[in-house]
Formats: sequence, structure tokens, C-alpha cells
Amino acid sequence: MNILILGAGQVGTSVAAALARESNDITVVDTDAERLRDLAEKLDLRVVQGFAAHPSVLARAGADDADAIIAVTSSDEVNMIACEVAATLYKTPMKIARVRALEYLKHPELFARGHVSIDHLISPSQRVCDYIERLIQYPGALQVLDFADGRAQLIALRADQAGALVGHQIRDLAMHLPAGSAVRIAAIFRDKRSVPVDGDTVIERGDEVFFLADRKNIRAMMAELTRIERPAKRVMIAGGGNIGLDLARQLESRYNVKIVERGRDRARIIAEQLESAIVLTGDCADEDLLREENIDQTDVFCSLTNDDEANILSAMLAKRLGARRVISLINRPAYAELVESGMVDTAVSPQQITLGALLSYVRKGNLVRVHSLRGGAAEAFEAVATGSSGTSRLVGKSIEQIPLPSGATIAGIVRGERVLAAHHDTVIETDDHVILFLSDKRELRRVELLFRAGALT
Repeated sequence: MNILILGAGQVGTSVAAALARESNDITVVDTDAERLRDLAEKLDLRVVQGFAAHPSVLARAGADDADAIIAVTSSDEVNMIACEVAATLYKTPMKIARVRALEYLKHPELFARGHVSIDHLISPSQRVCDYIERLIQYPGALQVLDFADGRAQLIALRADQAGALVGHQIRDLAMHLPAGSAVRIAAIFRDKRSVPVDGDTVIERGDEVFFLADRKNIRAMMAELTRIERPAKRVMIAGGGNIGLDLARQLESRYNVKIVERGRDRARIIAEQLESAIVLTGDCADEDLLREENIDQTDVFCSLTNDDEANILSAMLAKRLGARRVISLINRPAYAELVESGMVDTAVSPQQITLGALLSYVRKGNLVRVHSLRGGAAEAFEAVATGSSGTSRLVGKSIEQIPLPSGATIAGIVRGERVLAAHHDTVIETDDHVILFLSDKRELRRVELLFRAGALT
């Protein structure tokens, strides 16, 4: 595909890197010449310097021949206008825009057909809040990813000695869970390397295990791999920006929520928008403040400021002072893996969350949802099986008959309202939502071909 990316910030760079590796023709537009120069030296793509919403700049970037425009500049207004210009002047088939301001998002009619020409709207704040809320719902999970509108979820966690399955073969799982449980271990990483998953594989302490399950079986499966923690009740949020405020608003009806904001004026605005959450003015890295607010009785501490260093330090401090679990928002990808190996339980990357949403719109085939995992090295995605046994490499075939490339695993199938664990003799039917785990993204093209209509011809 010929794809135009507007904005060479962290999200734009992540998207460009992911799509350039997949043999797409990528052009990146930004006003920062030095940033573009660095990007061009690292990746095989074109760069154009200029204001992304100007028709002349879009023309130089090749908008008249683009299959898709992804507008992820730092300005909502530039993103929206650029999509409108691309639609009006260049008839660009697909327009994707990141819009962050609540003032726009609370009026979805702005983006309805016939108004602002955006085909797919990305709201990072909402996606990050939903992601963190799922982590709070399942204490101990490193990742919780939704598929098929939440009917199935992929959980990642670290196996420890408290898990009943740790030290045993995967085949023993069938003896522990109720018959017919829709659970499947999709992948295991040991010492940062993928381990083949089959019935003989032994789960070891420290393994990073990904499993797919329907909601009713998640907690039982977690108990097989780690010690089950009590449900969270008390949540403290550090940072009252868009993400902090939105998360507090989502949680306050079900949890005891406190939010710490440094700016007095901003704290006052936040307090006016929340119903029951307690709003505190102060520094989230102030040890005295955390002690006064009973940090040792806090179930989850979420550091969500726009400063990575402040997030890391405040989360580490909260953990040392007794917070049961700490979650830190990390924008720099290089930091995420470092902090999770220390006192921070979970690092959340807005860029990786947004990247998954963007990829699901741009990728070819019948992809419904994409989740980028392990810093972008692996993926889990949901795709719809279409066609018939005569035109599809999937429909009418059992899983053992499907020519999956190395590193690809079909973890489960959602058929209507039912979640089915994938076994070797499971037969795929038309309109099944197939959930796959891919540990080696170099094999992505081969997997995508499986889901294209007429793939046998």
C-alpha cells in the first residue's frame, strides 16, 4: 500500500516503522527537518518537510496516489483538516486521524458521514484508559487484551511457584479446569525467547505466558499460573491530565479513587468534573503525601503524568511504601522493558496501544483487531474467515490442516456468542472470528494470505 503518515512524533514513528517493515510504500510529513532526517536514516521511506494540512505539502507527499492517510500530528485541528483536504482534493480512499480533545470527541456527529472526512477516529486517551481498567480488573496480569467485543480476552502474566500448573506439562491443564473450558495457552516466552507450545511443554517459574479465555474462565486459569490476588478496591492516580481524569471518571463508581495533581487550578477543574473521587493537590513523588494518604493500603497506584521519569520514580516510591501493585505510563519504548524488570509491575505504552488500532485499519485482509505485543516484536490479532471450502485456505479445514508459518498459533475461535478453544481437530467455519498469536512478525504476510477471499486461486 501507498501510505502517507502525517506527523513524525512517537506514534507516527512507531507506525512508520511497523508498516515499512511490511513492504508498504511510506511517506512521512513533518515540520521538523532533523526528526525527518533521523527517520530516513533508520527506515526505508520517503520524508517531506512541511505543514501537514497544506494542499501543496500533501501534493508533494503524493496524496493524489495514496491509498491511506494516517494523521497523527500533535494538533487535532491539523489532523482533521488534513483528512478533509485529502478527501476533497485528492479523493484519498482511507483517512485515519488521531483526535485527543474531549471537546471534539463528545460530539461524534462531527465525524458522521457528510461532515469531517475521517473514516477511522483514534482516541488514545480512551484506549489507554480501557487498557488500564482491564489491568485493574485482573490483578497480576501484565496485559489484558479484548477480542470479539470482549467475549474473549488474551491475558499475559508471569508464572510463579504458587501456580498449580507451574512445573507441570501443559497437557495437565485439562485435569485442573472444568470440562469444556474455553482456555488455550497461545505463547510462552522464557528469557525473552519464544518457547514452542504443545502438550509436552513444561511451564517454568518466570515464564511469560499468554493465554486466551472467555471471561468466566479467566480467574481459574490465572490461578493455574500464579497466586491470585484479592480484587482491587482502592486506586490512586498520579497525574490529572486527560488520561488521569478519564480513568478516574471510569473507575469512581466501582472503586475508591484518589487522584493527585500538582497544579492547583487543574486540580480544581478535575474536582468539578468528578462525582466521588478525592482530588489532592501535590507532588505524586512526595513521600509524606503518599504516607498521609495511606499508600500502604492502596491496591493499585497508577502514575499517568506526561513525564516518563516522574512516572517511573513515583511508581517505584509507591511500591516501596507498600502499594500492592503499581502501573506506570511510559512513552519511551526503551524504558518500558527496563522498568518492568524492577519495582514497576506494569508499564503501559500509549504508542503500542494506538499502533494496534491503526494497524487493524490499514492491514489488508479481513482483520478486525490487532494488538501489538512485546514492544512490537509480536502480535495478536483477530480476523474473520470468509469464503467457502473451495475458495479459502481456512473454511472447512481443521487447524492441523492449515499451513500456519512458524511462530503462528491459532489460540481460539469466536463463533457467534461462543468462545472455542482451538484444538488440532477444530474445524473453522465461515464467519468465524479467528484469534491468532504471531511471535515472528516476519511471517505476517503469509498469515494475512490465509484470510483473503479467493486465496486458493
